[in-house]
Amino acid sequence: MKIKCIAVDDEPLALSLISRFIEQTSFLILLGKFENAIDALGFINQNEVDLIFLDIQMPDLSGMELARVLDGKTSAKKPRIIFTTAYNQFAIEGYKVDALDYLLKPFSYEEFLKASTKAYQYLDQQANPVGESVNTDAYIFLKVEYQLVKIMLKEITHVEAYKDYVKVFLLHKPNPILSLTSLKSMEDMLPSDRFMRIHRSYIIALDHIDSIARNTVNIGNTQITVSENYKDNFMQFLSKWIG
Repeated sequence: MKIKCIAVDDEPLALSLISRFIEQTSFLILLGKFENAIDALGFINQNEVDLIFLDIQMPDLSGMELARVLDGKTSAKKPRIIFTTAYNQFAIEGYKVDALDYLLKPFSYEEFLKASTKAYQYLDQQANPVGESVNTDAYIFLKVEYQLVKIMLKEITHVEAYKDYVKVFLLHKPNPILSLTSLKSMEDMLPSDRFMRIHRSYIIALDHIDSIARNTVNIGNTQITVSENYKDNFMQFLSKWIG
C-alpha cells in the first residue's frame, strides 16, 4: 500500500526537510508541498489525499483551522493529519481533531518514520476491515542500510543493542538485521503485550521463550540474563503462569 501525502509548512527549510523525509520513505508518495493552508485546501478539494504533514502556526489559515475544516467534511475518506510544530501546547487541540500523531520540531527521520508507520498501520486497517486484514500490530518498518524493510513481528525472537544500532534476530534468518535506531525506540515501537525489555541491552519476544532458569531466559540457543532493573516487571509476567 502506498500513502498519498502532502506537506504544508510556511517555513521553506522545514517544508523542504519534511518533503525529503517523505520522498525517502518507500510507502509514502509526495503529491505536493504548500507554504500556506489555503493553497493546500484547494488541492485537497481537487485530489485524493490520504495523509497531511501539517504545520500549525501559519498566516491567514492556521494548520489547526485547516484541520477543523477537514474534520467537518462529510466525505467518508478524509485525509488524516500528522501535525508538525515547534510548540507543544497544541497537542491537546491536535487530538481533538483526531490527528494521528504530533511531531515536535526539530524532529529526526527516526521520529518521522515512527509516526509514518503508525499512519500506515491505521490506513491499512481502514482499507481492509476486520476479518480481511492482517493485525495492525503485525509488522513494523525498520531502516536497514538505504531502504525501509517490513519486519513481521511474529518473526522477531529478540532485539539486542549494538553501539548506535540494534540487531533484530528473526526466526527464519541465520543472521540478524542491523538497523540504525536505539533500543528505546524499538521498545516504544513494539507492542508491550508481546515484547518485554529484560536487560539494558535486550528486548525479548514473549512468544519465543523456550525456557527460564533462575534469572536467565533461553530463546533457541541464546541465553539472556534478566537484569535487576527489569526483574520486577518480568516476575509480574511470570506470576500469571506460576501457581
